[in-house]
Amino acid sequence: MEKGEDSSTFKMGNSAQERGLPYVPDCYVVPPSWQPCDSNSEIVPTIDVSRLNGGDDERRGIVNHGINQNILDDALEVAKGFFELPAKEKKKFMSNDVYAPVRYSTSLKDGLDKIQFWRIFLKHYAHPLHRWIHLWPENPPGYREKMGKFCEEVRKLSIEIMGAITESLGLGRDYLSSRMDENGMQVMAVNCYPPCPGPDAALGLPPHSDYSCITILLQNLAGLKIFDPMAHGGSGRWVVVPQVTGVLKVHIGDHVEVLSNGLYKSVVHKVTLNEENTRISLASLHSLDMNDKMSVPCELVNDENPVRYKESSFNDFLDFLVKNDISQGDRFIDTLRIKD
Repeated sequence: MEKGEDSSTFKMGNSAQERGLPYVPDCYVVPPSWQPCDSNSEIVPTIDVSRLNGGDDERRGIVNHGINQNILDDALEVAKGFFELPAKEKKKFMSNDVYAPVRYSTSLKDGLDKIQFWRIFLKHYAHPLHRWIHLWPENPPGYREKMGKFCEEVRKLSIEIMGAITESLGLGRDYLSSRMDENGMQVMAVNCYPPCPGPDAALGLPPHSDYSCITILLQNLAGLKIFDPMAHGGSGRWVVVPQVTGVLKVHIGDHVEVLSNGLYKSVVHKVTLNEENTRISLASLHSLDMNDKMSVPCELVNDENPVRYKESSFNDFLDFLVKNDISQGDRFIDTLRIKD
């Protein structure tokens, strides 16, 4: 196929990024407004988890998190190994069903989104681990063991961070601990962003926020950018998040914005591309159980601060994903805000 071929030919399993095309097809080109002028790369402040006491900035990396570096390295290694498998091996998990507990796919919703993204991913549920791990890939050897260990360690960390968040809101450290630790959802998004011949024209993922309470991210290369809405007099700017070995990134998600009645804001972020190197990222998304509704606590509501968000669940987000086009900027949190 030649440059200029019809965009409808770029389907899951036969996408431009999987095939390593030497050009960016038109269906991958994003609007100029999605590629605004970025800030220079800068050091993003970090949170020392050993001193975590709540109320800190949600757009930071975390250090001293207690997870051995070998566990982080092993998880990145088996993730990379999965994407290097023959196509027929990966296609065993191919699915466009957003409700599937394990699925391999590309872009966001293949064949449905108006704009495609230079991304390949494997998503799988991870908590409770014994319920899902047998559905995960057996190849590369060690994937289940090494990725499973990473998931377990990151999950412990997520409970600690969520405890600090609820404590900072005056709700107490244990406000959500039982709902998240015993019955909560953990979804792993194992992402691969292959080299792109036109990194300034396309994106790995569009600007979006995560539905989750929090997302903990591990990456092997820089490529994550977050939007700082307060910069430039309120017009905002995109900030490059550098890659630092051993540092995990934490994003506040839509459900903590709901939980806090807007005191915390979910982090808008996007993924840029590299012309020469493959970027691997492991995003561990933590939320309540599939149908457990997140709502604004009565403790945060009074005459001056009415309820500003509708309640919703993880399953509500999946329903939203089916019916809406995130590639066009639709955000789940916008459907939850109660208008004055």
